[in-house]
Amino acid sequence: MFFDRKKPLQRVDYIFILLIFALLTYGFIILRSATLSYGTVKSAGYMRSQLISTLLGLIAMFILMFTPPGFIRKFDYLIYALGVGLLIYTLVGPNATSQYGARSWIRIGSGFAFQPSEFVKIMLMISLASFMDKKKEQLNEPFTLIALIIAALIPVGLILLQPDNGTAIVLLGIIAVMFFIGGIGLNYIFLAIGILAMIIPVFWMKLDNYAKKRFFTFLNPEADPTGAGMQVYWGRISIGSGELFGRGLFGGLMNKNNYIPLKHSDFIFTVIGEELGLVGGVILFSLYFLLLYRMIKIAKGADYYSRVLISGILAMFLIHIWENIGMTMNLMPVTGIPLPFISHGGTFQIANLICMGLILGIKYYSKVNVDVPGRQLNNLLK
Repeated sequence: MFFDRKKPLQRVDYIFILLIFALLTYGFIILRSATLSYGTVKSAGYMRSQLISTLLGLIAMFILMFTPPGFIRKFDYLIYALGVGLLIYTLVGPNATSQYGARSWIRIGSGFAFQPSEFVKIMLMISLASFMDKKKEQLNEPFTLIALIIAALIPVGLILLQPDNGTAIVLLGIIAVMFFIGGIGLNYIFLAIGILAMIIPVFWMKLDNYAKKRFFTFLNPEADPTGAGMQVYWGRISIGSGELFGRGLFGGLMNKNNYIPLKHSDFIFTVIGEELGLVGGVILFSLYFLLLYRMIKIAKGADYYSRVLISGILAMFLIHIWENIGMTMNLMPVTGIPLPFISHGGTFQIANLICMGLILGIKYYSKVNVDVPGRQLNNLLK
């Protein structure tokens, strides 16, 4: 990577940083509105924990922005091993705890807990991008491809054992996009689709009744509007009631009366729809679009490793945005997937800002657009 010592400040992507801060500000405003009905003390607790997580994330982001990507990828095997180790500890460690039916948290002391899988997503993206870069000329050779697939699927399998199906699906999406952008042959893509189609029935049979019920609720939420379908049923009503301009910030009736569970985290978009209406949703979509478009622009000026890494981060954000907003509108089944920069969640907030730091670091240290193998990659970034 190239670093121009004469013009360091000119290499900072101020537009990207501005978009990040705009989304963070939007998130804090909506989170405040979503938690006011919980009471002053509880609302302050949510805001305080989100603020602390955001500050920690911003510190990490700016450190990574000035850290050469080549330095980080030197530790690819260590990063991968640490990620797998964290997931194993989550399953068997004495400080691992369960939340929402999944053993996916590690508690440190009496007042702090974090979700390792959020950091493991980043660790896998860094290490997998590095592994692929080392083998990019042999990527479509069966032995190389199988080895990479096994390395990628080990964390997925460990997350499924928690079980955290939502995070596992996100990780599979990230892996698929990274392989596609990395230049995997179309014959392997069609083969993967065929294998996936055969695995889905087996996966369905292995799902617990709770997960299956969520899927049936997605098909017909009105069948149980006071039980399993309550979130989706009232979520749609809440979003629709906002119409064009919304009821006004802090003025949502369903928000104030706590009609929708988890409206501060997974279902926070219902607060946006009710209080800010279609206009508020369009503003959020516009900020997301500009952020994602900026990621693609940065990827165009980067090398193979950085492009594949950014593609993984881009896929992660797209999946989270689509799934989170889609489930509140009954366009997707309900999963515990939060909305980036908006939902309450300390580990998730820090992880998102770490991703932003990685991208800012790639932009800061890149000089030229390097051609790489893979027609898919070149076509997408033209």
